[in-house]
Amino acid sequence: MNDTDIATVDFMNRALVLASEALAAQEVPVGCVFTHNGHIVAESRNGVNVTHNPTRHAEMNCIDSVLGYCKNNNINYENYFKDVDVFVTVEPCIMCSAALYNLKVKKVVYGCANDRFGGSTVLNVSDFYEHNYFLMGNILADEAMTLLKLFYKGTNPNAPDSKVKKKTLT
Repeated sequence: MNDTDIATVDFMNRALVLASEALAAQEVPVGCVFTHNGHIVAESRNGVNVTHNPTRHAEMNCIDSVLGYCKNNNINYENYFKDVDVFVTVEPCIMCSAALYNLKVKKVVYGCANDRFGGSTVLNVSDFYEHNYFLMGNILADEAMTLLKLFYKGTNPNAPDSKVKKKTLT
């Protein structure tokens, strides 16, 4: 394994730790790490349930962190994001994929695919943007999927009531 592969696994392992923290907090277990030139510059986990804000995905939290850093240090965020690599345990959803494309990040590495909301699996968001980041998946996918399965075995205390009509026996 070369240094790049070791770093990728290390960053994904950090993202998995963050996803485990999300699971412990009864959030969908997604963790994310942003690196800039090989150094972690932002990390987060999902915070949708705790904030009651459906946009507080791990990637969006990291984006906000980097934007704040750039603003506080008078750095052009458009140039900064061009050297950002994203490591996330689950394939970014359509919303997060669009944001990452719009910011022109360099690379996105994810664990398991997101076959319900994925920004490349469900709807290829890259079809809507000129810039295409390098996308690589299936890195520590089994570990990421295990966390998701653990979450969905339980119940999400903040999920809305099901609208599925149940048949009544007559």
